[in-house]
Parts: sequence; structure tokens; C-alpha cells
Amino acid sequence: MKILIVASIFCLTTMTLQAQNGKLPPVDKSPMDMSYYPPNYPILKIQDKAVEPLLARVIYSRPQKNGREVFGDLIDFGEIWRLGANEATELELFKDCKLGNAKIKKGRYSLYAIPSTGKWTIIVNKETDTWGAFKYDASKDVARIDVSAEVQTQAAEDFSMYFEKGSNSTSVLLNVYWDHYKVAIPFVF
Repeated sequence: MKILIVASIFCLTTMTLQAQNGKLPPVDKSPMDMSYYPPNYPILKIQDKAVEPLLARVIYSRPQKNGREVFGDLIDFGEIWRLGANEATELELFKDCKLGNAKIKKGRYSLYAIPSTGKWTIIVNKETDTWGAFKYDASKDVARIDVSAEVQTQAAEDFSMYFEKGSNSTSVLLNVYWDHYKVAIPFVF
């Protein structure tokens, strides 16, 4: 019995020392973020203040401008882009909706964009859990819509996405800001 206790203590001590000597992965330069509609839904839910049902959330990585020229240089106009950094941006819909004329079933999707100076083509694709747009497959698109790209006087240093209520009670806008551009993606629930 003493041998079993000593062996157990030795194993636990060895595992603890190994865990302490292990290195944590480096902090990502483009941290992951999440936005909900309704805005701040998880906080409202735990405070019993949620008055609207959860409709959508987006999970994305936030690259920074860092003094670079983003569109037309870092991100080529007319080319497919993952709409963020690292993994392709993920959109989760908790209710069926429409994007333009396309009907989209509730579920998980990837979001892509093809930016140009006056408009961006926004793409909802059924392939998820993929890195970047390297394996983008247009045959898996479920919706595409062209949205106006508005030039902003103030540059957004961090790529940002957030939801807000649209112009009527059934529409929700997913706003995308980075560098000197803003686009609003209109979902109708």
C-alpha cells in the first residue's frame, strides 16, 4: 500500500511539474471577438432583461490596420476575403432569414466578402471551420448580396463587426468597419 501511495504522489508531482514547464501558445495578433443580435444578448439574458429572441451572432478575428494601406494593398480589390483574419468569419443564425432575395435556414455559416471601391459582395457559405479563404468553394454558397461600401473620414484601426436594428421591425444590420470603409449587411428575419 505504501508503494502505491508513493507512486501516486510521484506521478502527480511529475505531471504538475510538466504542466508548469509547458509554454502557453503566443497571444494572437488578431484576437477573436463575437457580436450578437440583440446586442449584448448573453448579458441581457443573465440579467433577465432580454426582450427580443436571439437571432444571430458572428464570430470573427480582428486584424489591426497598424499603419498599413488595407484595401487595394493588404486585401486586394475584387478578390475573395475571409472578412476578418485567421479562421473564416462564422455567422450563426438562430432563425431562418433572408439576405437579399435568398432564403437562409437557421444554422452555422462562413461569411466572405469581395471588396471593391464602391461596393462589396457579401457571401454566405455553408462550409464552416476553415482557415482563411484558401479552400473557398463557390458551389457551397447559399447567398450573395452586393452592399454599398461607404468611405469614412475616420479610419477604423481595428476590424469591427456589430449588429443593430434595421429600418423596420424585422431587419437587422451587420455593420462591418475597417480602415476607411463601412458596409451594412441587411438580414430580414
